[in-house]
Amino acid sequence: MGMAQEFKDFALRGNVVDMAVGIIIGAAFGRIVSSFVSDVIMPPLGLLLGGVDFKDLAIVLQEAIGETPAVTISYGAFIQTVVDFVIIAMAIFVAVKVMNSMKAKQEAAPAASPAPSKEEVLLSEIRDILKSK
Repeated sequence: MGMAQEFKDFALRGNVVDMAVGIIIGAAFGRIVSSFVSDVIMPPLGLLLGGVDFKDLAIVLQEAIGETPAVTISYGAFIQTVVDFVIIAMAIFVAVKVMNSMKAKQEAAPAASPAPSKEEVLLSEIRDILKSK
């Protein structure tokens, strides 16, 4: 029973839940960026380069023989994956930069001094009364 409780404490700790949410959002964001690159960026770029579809760019090392598929180096898919990575890395960089600047502004704001306790207020009132006499 101790191990189950320990796992429950671990899984419900704030950082783990935040990390899980981040991973899920990151996976969805990765799919969005992949679609953006393959469906929006690469077709016009291929058109500018003479009607090239990057998915089809490959070096054939060995032609297909019978039912054996051809052996190729698919450098077009690699280029597309590199563009995906660069866009994701830039987006993460901007997000971290924004979060760090917000954190710096929050840390730079001066902390308000705590309100005096009841005893201090009463002692101040007594002091003021004694001074006035």
